Amino acid sequence: MTSLVTIRPVEQSDRKSWDRLWTGYLTFYKATLPARVYDSSFARLLSADAREYRGLIAELNGEAIGIGHYLLHRDMWSVEDTCYLQDLFVDPQARGAGVGRALIDEVAKRAEAEGASVLYWHTQEFNHTARRLYEQVAALTPFVKYDKSLSPN
Repeated sequence: MTSLVTIRPVEQSDRKSWDRLWTGYLTFYKATLPARVYDSSFARLLSADAREYRGLIAELNGEAIGIGHYLLHRDMWSVEDTCYLQDLFVDPQARGAGVGRALIDEVAKRAEAEGASVLYWHTQEFNHTARRLYEQVAALTPFVKYDKSLSPN
């Protein structure tokens, strides 16, 4: 199937499809977000700012079946930028055909072309299906993530 899949940057006309896929991603992680976060996140993906998030859409026969969101950023441990793959989601009906791998490969290709030296991401420990793929394409690190909630102004 991956030979029939096209991957391209998110466009304004993708909003309805992106909403559906983003909701699927959030549902998997048992999360909900208000409409204003959807609006803000989608606007970031369309921004011309080189330091803003970017988004990719995977399509099969003109239908959006996957998304990937990534961010190029500076890294204090390297002269080159690094790339963070924040979100990766493939419609459950399209899984198992290499679409997730194709999205990761496309993010890596784009990040490398812009001078990034590393692509990294996080996932939940329980995300066993995705982790099988991730362990084929990247190295598992020993880092543990902590979150501290803040009260923005």
